[in-house]
Amino acid sequence: MENLWNTRFGQKDYAYGTLPNVFFKEILDKYQLRGKILLPAEGEGRNAVYAAKKGLDVYAFDTSIEGKKKAMKLAKENKVTINYEVGDFYSLELTKEKFDAVALIFAHFTTEIKLSYYQKITELLKPNGLIILEGFSKNHVQFQKVNPLAGGPKSLDMLFSTETIKQDFPGFEIIKLEEVEETLNEGAFHIGKAKLIRFIGRKI
Repeated sequence: MENLWNTRFGQKDYAYGTLPNVFFKEILDKYQLRGKILLPAEGEGRNAVYAAKKGLDVYAFDTSIEGKKKAMKLAKENKVTINYEVGDFYSLELTKEKFDAVALIFAHFTTEIKLSYYQKITELLKPNGLIILEGFSKNHVQFQKVNPLAGGPKSLDMLFSTETIKQDFPGFEIIKLEEVEETLNEGAFHIGKAKLIRFIGRKI
């Protein structure tokens, strides 16, 4: 997977654009979050940069060095600072921090690591901290068949449902949990109709 992302992020254009994810932007604007935010699987930095512009102390990570290069370039262009590490989640310096919010925006992990990642993320989140999640639903497969540019993992196990969210994040008060149909317009790889899961949870 890492080679795939280095190839995709190594191109001149930003694979998913430079504007923040619409849902992520709406939540940051609505809740006016303060403090530290963690963005796993952050890719080329579009959401990290927006969070920094909103005054948050941003920590991000990914397995792709090419993603980090693009993210740091975008941060410089926007005159903001972000903390961005590359590597295995458990070996990163950011695991020594505590966060006021975590944003999982199209952060689809394999079955082998998913639950351990969620557990670690939960540990890093302060009490009453928010988790913000948007990702492709298991029902998104129908749109992938019609339009490959809609994006998303091909493995059903890596996709979300409202039921799996409840199972995977048991220690959270559900503020929002819904499946929606949206038309994506994010760079070259998220284009067209999509079925999405949106989740906001508060750590109990």
